[in-house]
Amino acid sequence: MAVEIELKAHVEDSETLRLLLSAKAKYLGSFEKEDTYWLNAPGLPPSGLRIRAEKRIFPDGTGKETCFATYKTKELRDGIEVNDEKEFEVSSSDIFEEFLSRLGFTESIRKHKEGDSFDYDGMTVELTNVESLGWFLELEVLLPERDTKKIDHEKEKLLRFIDRLEIPRESIESRSYTVMLTELSANNPRPE
Repeated sequence: MAVEIELKAHVEDSETLRLLLSAKAKYLGSFEKEDTYWLNAPGLPPSGLRIRAEKRIFPDGTGKETCFATYKTKELRDGIEVNDEKEFEVSSSDIFEEFLSRLGFTESIRKHKEGDSFDYDGMTVELTNVESLGWFLELEVLLPERDTKKIDHEKEKLLRFIDRLEIPRESIESRSYTVMLTELSANNPRPE
């Protein structure tokens, strides 16, 4: 089990930030991620499961497609997520999602995002366009185990980096994308 420390912030000018990241961090390539969130069968304790089909294009032009199933126990500390994350690769999102459906899980929400990925001092940095929500900067560090001192150190590292990028701390978004998409859907119902 990995511990994920993650910060996301709204981005006003994605092109300027992309240039700044290109100068400060190592470019890892572009990505496209299609996420489907699933809810347990009735009668089971509440939990969510994400199935992610991911396409990556590396700087040398080669690509890779993978599919992951992920479960997170989420905790929010000062607007920064500290999550226990369990993840494993599946061979096909379609087959695995059919399996989940047969077990009684139901599809909750879909999310599409694409952008560019960078590495900065062991931190994963993604400039991400989330469909219907806009541009975000996502910073993530994974720790092998839960250690309060290391978590606090990594949280400060994330905050220092957005300061270096001159992104106001008020831009940090503590809501998950699924919550934001659900709120957007509730405020803008589709016509029948």
